[in-house]
Formats: sequence, C-alpha cells, structure tokens
Amino acid sequence: FIEGRRVVEESLRSQLDFEECFVVEGFRDNELLSLVSRKTKSIAELPANIFGTISDTEHSQGIVVVAERPRSTSTAIETRLETAALPIVIYLKEINNPSNLGAILRTAEAADVAGVVVSKNSADVFSPKALRSAMGASFRLPVWEGVDFTDVTEWALAHGLTLTASDISATVDYNRLDWRRPRLLIFGSEAHGLEPQELDQVPDKIRIPMANGVESLNLAVSAGITLFEAKRQNS
Repeated sequence: FIEGRRVVEESLRSQLDFEECFVVEGFRDNELLSLVSRKTKSIAELPANIFGTISDTEHSQGIVVVAERPRSTSTAIETRLETAALPIVIYLKEINNPSNLGAILRTAEAADVAGVVVSKNSADVFSPKALRSAMGASFRLPVWEGVDFTDVTEWALAHGLTLTASDISATVDYNRLDWRRPRLLIFGSEAHGLEPQELDQVPDKIRIPMANGVESLNLAVSAGITLFEAKRQNS
C-alpha cells in the first residue's frame, strides 16, 4: 500500500509489479499518472469521501498504488555483499517504531550497505508509515524479514561476517573499529536492546560516546552515525 506522490515516484524507480492505482477525483498530476499507467492499466478515480476511507494519512496527496510486496530472502543480500560499497549487513531485532525502521532503511541505502535483516516481532517494513520514512529505500534495498537472532548470526558467520553490536555498556568507541572488515551490525530494540545471552555471542561491541549525561540516542540516529563512519573508512 503505497500512498503519496513522492513515495509513488520512488516506487516507479524500482522493479515493483503494480496491481492497481487509486486517485482522488480531480487529481491533476497527469505526468505521474502517465508513468503509473505503464505499470498498471487499473487506475480508478474515487470521490474524495470514498478515497478518504482508504487513505492512511490525514492530509492525503490523492494517490495510492497497490503493488506486489518484494520477496524477502537472503539471496539478494548475498549477491550485494560482492558489490556494495560497505561490506555490512544490518540486523534489526524487534524494532517497534515503523518510522525508525524506515529511517534506518533510508540511511542504509544512502550508505550503500549490502542489505537489512529484520527480526520477528518487529514493525512491518512495508507498513505505510515505514514506507513514508524509508522514502523508497524499501523498494530497492534487499530486505530479509522474520529472521531470529540464531539464524541470522549463523548465516552471517557462514558468509564471513564479524558479529558487531551497538551496546550502551560497550567500552569500544564506534570509530575505533575497523569497518573495512565485512560485518553483521546488530541493533536491539529501542526499549530493551539485546538480551545478555545474545551480547555474549558478539565479539565486537561498540558505543557512541555522549556528553552531558545523555544515556542514549534515537536508534535511527545511532545507525546513521555508525554507518557513515564505516563509509568514511571505506572511501
């Protein structure tokens, strides 16, 4: 369910298969509709009161596209590991905020990581709110969903990735790590982080040093700081 001009425009840049499109009566962006019509011939114009019943936003931009959900597998990530600028795969464990999830995907695409793995009991990568925050990254970046901690760490080790986690109690600063090594970068939930037994399995744990008694940063901000240090080291 893709709503809004900008997100629809981003979806057109992807390989998504469109099923149908709905626009509000009087929608005037003929250029955008022309592009959508190349993907689907099923375009319906709805009266404003009817369109409002399917809209997910309070102030809709008047266009919704329904598209086939991208496949969720490890294969695309494995392929991109060979070509991505950053030899990093991100693992998000029980991320509950869809806006955070989308923002991390957007940052991950900008940094050119190999892909993102999302655990069970996380927000839906393709929920309307997450899609708006990701600004199209969800359509283009390989995403593997519904993967538990044991499965992703076993997969990572089998593909030569060093397990690395962001942890508030770590003693190593994020910019002291060698980010030229392929890594699985793990972020725990906003509220609880990772379980102690999970952290015990991770050899490299990092922190972002903070002043003024601040205990933690927004998850998407932490991901951005870390990924762009990794990008700096690999440039």
